[in-house]
Amino acid sequence: MRSFLRAVPLSFQHVFAMFGATVLVPLLTGLDPGSTLIASGVGTIIFHLITRGKVPTYLGSSFAFIAPLTLFVGKHHTPGQAVTGLISVSIVYGILSLIIAGIGVARVRKAIPPVVVGPVVAIIGLSLAQTAIQSEASTHWDVAIVSLLAGILASLVGPKQLRLIPILFGIVIGYVYAILRGLVDFSSVRHTPWVQLPHFTAPSFSWSVILAMAPIALVTFVEDLGHMFVLTEITQKDVIKSPGFSSILLGNGVATFVSAFLGGPAQTTYAENLGVLAMTRQFSSRIIQGAAIIAIILGLLGKFGGLIQSIPTAVMGGIGILLYGMIAAMGIRHLIEEKVNLGNMKNLIIVSVIFIIGVGYANNGIAYATIAGLLIYWLIPDLSTRINKQAEHK
Repeated sequence: MRSFLRAVPLSFQHVFAMFGATVLVPLLTGLDPGSTLIASGVGTIIFHLITRGKVPTYLGSSFAFIAPLTLFVGKHHTPGQAVTGLISVSIVYGILSLIIAGIGVARVRKAIPPVVVGPVVAIIGLSLAQTAIQSEASTHWDVAIVSLLAGILASLVGPKQLRLIPILFGIVIGYVYAILRGLVDFSSVRHTPWVQLPHFTAPSFSWSVILAMAPIALVTFVEDLGHMFVLTEITQKDVIKSPGFSSILLGNGVATFVSAFLGGPAQTTYAENLGVLAMTRQFSSRIIQGAAIIAIILGLLGKFGGLIQSIPTAVMGGIGILLYGMIAAMGIRHLIEEKVNLGNMKNLIIVSVIFIIGVGYANNGIAYATIAGLLIYWLIPDLSTRINKQAEHK
């Protein structure tokens, strides 16, 4: 019983971390937020079953599919066709899983060197900086600063039990401060029903939707790989090797398949929750599974979900500064630990290109930056090094 009570606040931290982004996708696309929460919880549990509980990560709404979902759900209002599109995405994931299983993990790791991994991990955090600062913290900077300071103090000088839940503590303190400032809108609590069921939707075949959505799976495939680099760096356990990246892709694909029928969007691993892992150092998959169960309950019990929706974005902005910065720092640490020579011009160019594309490109920048880094590494020879060596011999 004691271990259960100890795990609940740890799970709630992950719920708070994923909630804003997960709910934002249905609000932008016309899907139902409650169904999306249920789909994310169910998808996460499915993912953990397929990966045998070896990958402590949460699956939430993918931003990569916002444009096609907005078109086919929001504008044309054809959710059945959107379901077909998401099914095609899950099939692509399944095919990629088989390919990765066939070529072997060793070749995947060899194909992606540390000089690419480090900056990709860093931009996963840095790419979220604009969201944390401009979209969230800047709405009320005083609230964001209070939340951030509370999280920092809990993590560094708080008692042992408080150091386990610095994110939750920062959110609670920020929320209370926001209430005292009169900034909390409780209308989301009043206007939601006590109980709501997911919107089950039957597929309606459409080639145009399939062609619009299926290729995007190639983008999220690269993002998933980047997230697994982060997770390996945080936990010091190579999840790409065990349970294997093929299992991770399969879990993501099956989760997306189920989410489609529950009225949710495509599922993907969440960088926000990786930040919680980096902060708390609590890597138990049971904690993530607890968060998934809480998400399902919140999706079914509208009032409780509405209460979390009432948390001002500035609170999450303050916490986001901490979480996303931790991920970025992990990428820099990876470059240092792998002793990547940034005195080498080719390495410096790879890191530079990845940083600028990853941070500067608003949509899918992580995937494009990763691809750019790999192309430079494998296709462009480093003649400068050869010339320098020849000069030394002379």
